[in-house]
Amino acid sequence: MEKFTRLDALVVPLDRANVDTDAIIPKQYLKSVQRSGFGPNLFDDWRYLTPGEPGQDHSQRPLNPDFVLNQPRYAGARILLARENFGCGSSREHAVWALEDAGFRVVVAPSFADIFFNNCFKNGVLPVVVEGAVLDRLFAAVAGCEGYRLQVDLQAQQLVTPQGEVIGFEVDEFRKYCLLNGLDDIGLTLQQAEAIREYERKRRQEAPWLFA
Repeated sequence: MEKFTRLDALVVPLDRANVDTDAIIPKQYLKSVQRSGFGPNLFDDWRYLTPGEPGQDHSQRPLNPDFVLNQPRYAGARILLARENFGCGSSREHAVWALEDAGFRVVVAPSFADIFFNNCFKNGVLPVVVEGAVLDRLFAAVAGCEGYRLQVDLQAQQLVTPQGEVIGFEVDEFRKYCLLNGLDDIGLTLQQAEAIREYERKRRQEAPWLFA
């Protein structure tokens, strides 16, 4: 998993509440268990004017010009502003894979669905919870300023606006440690690799029939 320390990036506003995981990555794309390749299908039903299927050349599908991610001013954005209950619906981890594959490292919202929130940390995406009034100010600022960027400092637990306003946010210390060090569940386990090997050596001596 890629480490997350600091990010200075363009912000895109998705001004919709209760965005569920089927909207983030539709069900037809869940056949693959690879973590990559889902970026072109992020928000697929909103992004394109025609239905999509796995294996298509999505570059040939007509884009919906009214969808915010298709607007040129937001090209290359890595921070997503969203409304309450982002990531609700089914527990598909593919939703976070699609966001990460499309380049997003931070999602800022007033609330997240629990499973989606947990999946973000396990896949290198930082979900930032801010109060509704703060979020309203950010939405207004993004709308009024093309090229609006935020600085995100995970160690300091701060968002910093172009005007220098500092917005603090909370994050669990263990999750923060994992993101700062790029450790997913497998990475955490491998930190104990030598202890695991030593246990296996002892078990081979104590119960060799188990390894026959």
